[in-house]
Amino acid sequence: MTVEVEPLPVAETGNRAPQAVRKERKQHEAAARKEILAPVRRTLTLASIIVAIASVCTVAPFILIVEACGELLADVVDTDRVWRLLLIAVVVLIARGLMQAAALTWSHLVDANYQLTLRRLLAAKLTRVPLGWFGERSSGEVKKYLQDDVEALHYLVAHARLEFVGALTVPLVTLGYLVTVDLRLTLVLLIPLIAYAVLFSRMMDQDGRDRMAVYNRWERRTQDAAIEFVDGIQVVRAFGQAGKAHTVFQEAVNGQAKSLDRLKTPIIRVQSASDMVVAPVFVMLVVVIGGLAAVGLEWVAPLDVLPFLLVGLGLGSSLLGLGYGSQALRAAGAAAVRLYELQQTPELSSGASESSDDEPKPAGVVRFEGVTFGYRTDHEVLRGIDLELEPGTLTALVGPSGSGKSTLAKLLPRFYDVGAGRITIAGRDIRDYSSDELYRTVGFVFQDVRLIRGTVRENLRLARPDADDATMERAARAAQIHDRILALPRGYDSEIGVDATLSGGEAQRLSIARALLADTPVLVLDEATAFADPESEAAVQDALAVLVAGRTVLVIAHRLHTITGVDRILVLENGTLVEQGDHRGLVAAGGTYQRLWEINEAALGAIALVENAAANEGTR
Repeated sequence: MTVEVEPLPVAETGNRAPQAVRKERKQHEAAARKEILAPVRRTLTLASIIVAIASVCTVAPFILIVEACGELLADVVDTDRVWRLLLIAVVVLIARGLMQAAALTWSHLVDANYQLTLRRLLAAKLTRVPLGWFGERSSGEVKKYLQDDVEALHYLVAHARLEFVGALTVPLVTLGYLVTVDLRLTLVLLIPLIAYAVLFSRMMDQDGRDRMAVYNRWERRTQDAAIEFVDGIQVVRAFGQAGKAHTVFQEAVNGQAKSLDRLKTPIIRVQSASDMVVAPVFVMLVVVIGGLAAVGLEWVAPLDVLPFLLVGLGLGSSLLGLGYGSQALRAAGAAAVRLYELQQTPELSSGASESSDDEPKPAGVVRFEGVTFGYRTDHEVLRGIDLELEPGTLTALVGPSGSGKSTLAKLLPRFYDVGAGRITIAGRDIRDYSSDELYRTVGFVFQDVRLIRGTVRENLRLARPDADDATMERAARAAQIHDRILALPRGYDSEIGVDATLSGGEAQRLSIARALLADTPVLVLDEATAFADPESEAAVQDALAVLVAGRTVLVIAHRLHTITGVDRILVLENGTLVEQGDHRGLVAAGGTYQRLWEINEAALGAIALVENAAANEGTR
């Protein structure tokens, strides 16, 4: 059955940018390729020299055979010279094969080492970018950087330059020799090459790059849809939305298939034509027609056509690889741009310590001093935030949706750096902390729990690699997750995702145990029970009570009835701190907090009515 795919939306068709923009992109891609290949440029240059010599050796045997044929057709045949020429041709041919194999083997070894080194450099780079960078990208995008894009460079490193050198050297040597035989027939032989150049330029034109860009977008969309479909399959099936989730995935696959067809079909047609014009049969036809005309016009002797038939036939074979590698070259170029841009991603800076007239603060004292931040330079999310968090206090951060609560909380563990002002811990700017030191000082537990694919023990030891079993067990008991771990097939050695499947609340308690192991004096919490199942909520709350004891805690609160007993409540609205105080005082103040509290109470009342109605229905 044929699957019909709707045309891509206008925004997805790779609309042509102005000429100046296209030129700038082309220059940017060339600069990216140059920068990415800089570590292997010298090695590839040496390999290219070997290929150039091997390319000369590709043409030389044909020239020697032409000379041998000329000797055989002479009035007096020098058989020794004929055998000598043939022997030299065989030796040169063997040397050519050895050099070609050596260059290719060398380039592939270089490519393997380069990919390993590049992946290590990129992994190291990702440890230095702000944590917020990951929040803006799916796991599929990050995987594409480290896996797919690095692999796409294989053609650029191991093949592209060597094939280009061979494709350039063989025709130049061939045409250089044939010019000495007859210039006019050499010009005739240029006809297939010119036709190939025109067709090849069509394969590498802006239309092709546009289609490649569209295909890459659909490929990323399919990867994201696949990850979302697999990760959320239990939820969508539970709510009867499996068909809808499958439809989103199917649409992405269909779109990718359609974009692949649009990418490939023009290339296949043009490539077929380009292969035809440099095929030996077509080149022979051109040479024979041109040779007959030249002999008929008495421009050349019949014997002079022989070099064009023997040497000229191999003229196009070296060019075929360029056509077949055009798509790989485009993909490698696009990958080089993405990897180059990743390398240019700003890292967490380490500024010089700023002098302060304040007295040194105790450990755990956090201050926001005139903090301003925006994800874009033209739009500020937070403006002029001034506040201080004391050790041993629990501070809740509330506000309407979009007020900047999560953004402010994520500035403390440096998911992003402030645009203006500063954040200090114990009087020291957090930008003066190394990453390791900062995350020994600031811990965080968010709703979106991240567990690595490994054992429970390995997940816990992420916070403290040197923790012994007794310490881990104490943390797990305090987090109300120890008994659940022991119930797993291999206890603490059970592998997450293999023989250990944890619910949302259990995963949250495991992350709390990890935070307890880290034992940081400052803690940032996003309301940890928001996605916990009812049975787990009480256990998570008990675990949190142990976790926050004695620490400086900033918690993002979405359900106001859970934070009525905290030490202080901060109210954000439109990126500005508009109120602060305790629950009783803020309700009486009649401001933003009172409005939010009334909405919260109304929501709780509506939920209670529904529950009562359901209970009454059940007793009938």
